[in-house]
Amino acid sequence: MSARSLPILYSFRRCPYAMRARLGLLAADVRVELREVVLRDKPSEMLIISPKATVPVLQLPDGQVIDESYDIMKWALSNADPFLWLGREGDLTQAIDTLVAINDQDFKPWLDRYKYADRYPEQSQVYYRDQCEMWFRKLDVQLEAHGGYLLAEHFSLADAALLPFVRQCAHVDKHWFDTTPYPALQQWLDQFLESERFQTVMKKYAPWQPENTEIIF
Repeated sequence: MSARSLPILYSFRRCPYAMRARLGLLAADVRVELREVVLRDKPSEMLIISPKATVPVLQLPDGQVIDESYDIMKWALSNADPFLWLGREGDLTQAIDTLVAINDQDFKPWLDRYKYADRYPEQSQVYYRDQCEMWFRKLDVQLEAHGGYLLAEHFSLADAALLPFVRQCAHVDKHWFDTTPYPALQQWLDQFLESERFQTVMKKYAPWQPENTEIIF
């Protein structure tokens, strides 16, 4: 299959939203033409199809555009779910939706304030970190209850959708994270960082230019 007949994914390697989208595409074995974006110089081709101007953006061969990371993951798994990320017959879907909504709507704003505390002088960085830690505490309980995963006895869509954000938060101050009393959470993150799937989705690519050879992910 040529790149021209594949979906096009505009992505940025370190963005947790783009990371989760790549994880979903990888799990479903959906091949795409990958276009790595420089955030300070976003390509006009992406801005035309998605005026919200944030990655990831997936353009399907029929012209349909999906520009929410979790929607990209679910679209990919609707094509194939060989690892049962949605559970048997999709029975985990509602529980996953709930966890992702809390992560994206409640935790992520605190993560942004923690990581970029100088932009939010209303409170201290430690205050913002404490808010993040409340989410860590809840996730640790979930992981303990399911043998090291969030909702099932295996890696699921919930794990893939949340791990990039926990990774980003943990690396703001890795020493602090490593000393927190959340062993299940720490092991969950460590296993992910050492996994082949993480190495695959974090491979570095040169920023996309229209004249470049297509990169197939």
